[in-house]
Amino acid sequence: MSTTKTIPSDLTLQTNRVILRPISENDFDDLRELALEEEIWKYFPFNLAQKQHFQKWMDTALAEKQARTRLPFTVMVKETAKIAGSMSLMNISYHDLRLEIGNSWLGKNFRSTDVNRHAKYAMMRYSFEELNCERVEFKTDVLNERAKQGLRKIGGTEEGVLRSHMTMWNNRRRDSIYFSVIKKEWFSLKESIFREIEGFAFTEV
Repeated sequence: MSTTKTIPSDLTLQTNRVILRPISENDFDDLRELALEEEIWKYFPFNLAQKQHFQKWMDTALAEKQARTRLPFTVMVKETAKIAGSMSLMNISYHDLRLEIGNSWLGKNFRSTDVNRHAKYAMMRYSFEELNCERVEFKTDVLNERAKQGLRKIGGTEEGVLRSHMTMWNNRRRDSIYFSVIKKEWFSLKESIFREIEGFAFTEV
């Protein structure tokens, strides 16, 4: 991430499988419908199945996009144009050349597909190759075995646990586990575990 390039608010990423475009108010109904499944939110600090939580989450996403402190994406399946969920580039430190890929969730019909893999690939590739990041980080609930396994599968290195890190929507205190990929690892990951992914492109203004 250079000192002269920042993340544009209208960045769109894609592979041959997915399109990630900036979230908009027009996505409210589709995302709201996906979020109704309670099981999604077991390990999240928010429960978007609850209407008031979803409204607050959406308002925050739009405000932070406007302020350019976070870029929340709507994730779409390219072939069908169906909305699958949302992910964000967030906790951005231009000085430290790092950011987090987080606020990641998909509807139940997309969680056992390659949508997450393609979306994470597109976000990491843009971060390392266009923004010149030195580090991309991820965090999840230490109890979330599925998410931890998924992060390992995309090349994430487990770093450690922040104890009593977050208050969950049900008032449980969450321990968060961090993973990261660093720049010197990225190109070998791209040519190995992501080698079959094609069609990466981005547009920005």
